[in-house]
Amino acid sequence: MEERLQKLISACGLASRRTAEAWISAGRVTVNGRPAQLGDRADLDRDRVEVDGVPLRREEGRTYLMLHKPRGYVTTLSDEKGRRTVAALVSGCGRRVWPVGRLDLDSEGLLLMTDDGALTHALLHPSHQVEKEYLVWVAGDVDRALPILSGPMELDGEPLAPARVRRGRTSGEVTQLSVVICQGKNRQVRRMCAQAGLEVRRLKRVREGGLWLDRSLKPGRWRPLTGEELALLRRESGL
Repeated sequence: MEERLQKLISACGLASRRTAEAWISAGRVTVNGRPAQLGDRADLDRDRVEVDGVPLRREEGRTYLMLHKPRGYVTTLSDEKGRRTVAALVSGCGRRVWPVGRLDLDSEGLLLMTDDGALTHALLHPSHQVEKEYLVWVAGDVDRALPILSGPMELDGEPLAPARVRRGRTSGEVTQLSVVICQGKNRQVRRMCAQAGLEVRRLKRVREGGLWLDRSLKPGRWRPLTGEELALLRRESGL
């Protein structure tokens, strides 16, 4: 079946669709010996697609990991500032995997890592509205902040889908909140809290879709997803 080249490249685990589009524009991709153009389609059962002269092949046996990301690590494969990356934490898995979405340097919790481009795209696409749940420890006027966090909000001039916010225990000046969102804007939960006048002391992602962070996983540790967990993610992402 013919598919757009960037989708094929992503599905084969080489790069994201956006990166694949850049490769095509740079002339690094050919189809049957001819330079490819954005918008071109191909069928790997019939066409020879090459990236930098290397034939593109479908890979079997994708890798799917659950990582308990600790604070102090950036959610990238490399960092120009020399900071520690999540790639170093999963280097022992034996495959080149990348993070699905992001958790900022000071945040922790559930982070999926895979070499499956199609699943990555599906989980991150806004149309699928995959929920993400965070535990957030905050200081400030929580009574005033709760209706703000649950009501209409904007970031970068764009309206946010309503969040579900539940108040937990208070210890001293710190209150724990559960915040559920279905978007993934940069530092979204921290910025929402700042708009509501709250100071975030700690932020931990505990759920993505129906997948919960394994409580037995210590920070910095990872494990493969089970077949049941992977099937759940595929259903929720529309694959």
